[in-house]
Amino acid sequence: MAPQRAPLARLIVLDPAHFHVALVQKEPYAEVDPRVAVYAPLGPELLDYLNRIYLFNTRADDPTRWELDVHCAADFVQEMMAQRPGNVVVLAGKNDSKMDRIRASVAAGLNVLADKPWILSSADLPKLEESLRMAEEQGLIAYDIMTERYEVTSQLQRELVNCPELFGELEAGTAEEPGVYARSVHHIMKMVSGLPLRRPAWFFDISVQGEALADVGTHVVDLVQWTAFAEQAIDYRTDIQILDARRWPLVLTPAQFCTVTGEERTEKLEYFCNNSVHYTLRGIHVKMDIGWEWQAPAGAGDVYEASFRGTRCCVEVRQGEAERYRPEVYVRPANPALREKIERLQSRWPGLDMAEQKGEARILIPDRFRVSHEEHFAQVTHTFFEYLREPLAMPAWETPNMLAKYYVTTRGVELSHSL
Repeated sequence: MAPQRAPLARLIVLDPAHFHVALVQKEPYAEVDPRVAVYAPLGPELLDYLNRIYLFNTRADDPTRWELDVHCAADFVQEMMAQRPGNVVVLAGKNDSKMDRIRASVAAGLNVLADKPWILSSADLPKLEESLRMAEEQGLIAYDIMTERYEVTSQLQRELVNCPELFGELEAGTAEEPGVYARSVHHIMKMVSGLPLRRPAWFFDISVQGEALADVGTHVVDLVQWTAFAEQAIDYRTDIQILDARRWPLVLTPAQFCTVTGEERTEKLEYFCNNSVHYTLRGIHVKMDIGWEWQAPAGAGDVYEASFRGTRCCVEVRQGEAERYRPEVYVRPANPALREKIERLQSRWPGLDMAEQKGEARILIPDRFRVSHEEHFAQVTHTFFEYLREPLAMPAWETPNMLAKYYVTTRGVELSHSL
């Protein structure tokens, strides 16, 4: 009888104060030990996490088989560091303490898979850089969960923008007409895995959660550089210049605050969670608006829209009422190179097609390639495990581009406070 192979990963879940950590475990992984050590304070966030894992384990279709070893000591972080019952720390929770926990985990010889954002202040960039350096020196993987790279419309936009015969070169643009414009809207009140999302009161403390650009804007900044300069390393010290930024609040009524947190409040809350930023990336003008709204219209969800202007065409992701709130890719004007490119993409997305209308083309994406936001977490996790198995497989540009991403998000927020 052949000896049983040790699992590739044994997970340690540290302070699961955000529902994203449960989504990492929404599906089983063949090479991962089903027994998971959890270290967290006893409270509603931990109970929410435990309930979600219970629902994954007991669902009718393809249930998971997670076994949880839960530790709720007052000094749970120190206890985890002392015991180290696994080799991968999974983090998704309070953002103000995340970087220190990541750095301590890497220093202890542990791999890290952590939800965004890792930092909220540019003063923490040295900690981020040090943690990534330590991980590389030890052959560890420290990886942030960039789910939006796995959205089919984002992948198609990247393919089309990086097709010179179709797109040409990226236009530098101006402040008024940037080469790249992106918009992201998230919603406070939503459903996750069939449950109404309950947010802790600290979520509305921007010193803990971060403003929109520093938090959910991390995805947008990542997608812009991942698309505009695919497979290229970006140096934030020389390639990026932040020019302008602003911030504004979302006003929540006491009733809304109580609905989403379960806690009473007597006055309205000015939640300063919205940002816009204008910067240049290797001379390309980039503008983005990142914000929160209370609740999406019926049939809609979170929104990501982006426009990349090339010398031959513009490639856009739109997600409005005309698209029935589902992201779609457009190319304007349509040109013969688009049909040729779509034919070449058949090996990756069989059945991909296009429809011309009013001087532009909409890419027709078969429904089987439409994957939900929740399913993206497993896709990222599979990629992380690939790198865990073969550390040298992780692209060299990931580390510098992670630093560039967090430079934009943190400095953008800081500039919005000073203008």
